[in-house]
Amino acid sequence: MIRGSCLSKGASGGSISEKKMAGSDDIATMFAGADGTYRFARWGRPIVPVVFGVDDATLAVVKGAIEATVALAGNQMAETDPELGANLMMFFLSDWAELRDVPKLDQLIPNLDPLVDRLLDEDAAQYRTFRTDENGAIKACFVFLNMGGLLADVAAEDIALAQAAQVMLLWSPTAFSNRSPLAKAGETVILRPDIADIIGAAYDPVMPVAADDPSHALRLAARISA
Repeated sequence: MIRGSCLSKGASGGSISEKKMAGSDDIATMFAGADGTYRFARWGRPIVPVVFGVDDATLAVVKGAIEATVALAGNQMAETDPELGANLMMFFLSDWAELRDVPKLDQLIPNLDPLVDRLLDEDAAQYRTFRTDENGAIKACFVFLNMGGLLADVAAEDIALAQAAQVMLLWSPTAFSNRSPLAKAGETVILRPDIADIIGAAYDPVMPVAADDPSHALRLAARISA
């Protein structure tokens, strides 16, 4: 089942932010859909990434960011997914029209042609879509990044870390519209501490893999404060 998607014009969802502790109201907002409904999901299986459209140096940066974020969550990576082969696919493109030329992509992404038209019309920088299993847990994610537009001048390390954070959970489409998932520690760009806290709490083994009750945000906040 396709559980959610996110389209954004921003490089990583807004400007790099300073440290801020996340309360339950903040957390609830970050998992609220356009209709206000609470929708949360985390990965329910090891992550198997594959990256298209980058050179070897950038590939190492992207996979390094994913590995670090997976380790933060306490999840695992694997060489292959028994059902899908690779379950996290990231495409770096110079133009959205390239999506129409990716072999068999229309079999993975429903209504691909209208989606490409929408991405072109809205001058989007990035698009993510998730699939979930019978328990509501994330089982696959597809990430598309248009490097020919707003992302052209963004450092590969920043793009990689921001995307790694945004694929770990089924965030609200507007979760990072005004604030980036990144922060600065001196001259170093890191994952925003409150976002790291949320990811860590979300992957606590006692927490559910999916939730649609806002009380889930209270449980996340309690683990963060503890």
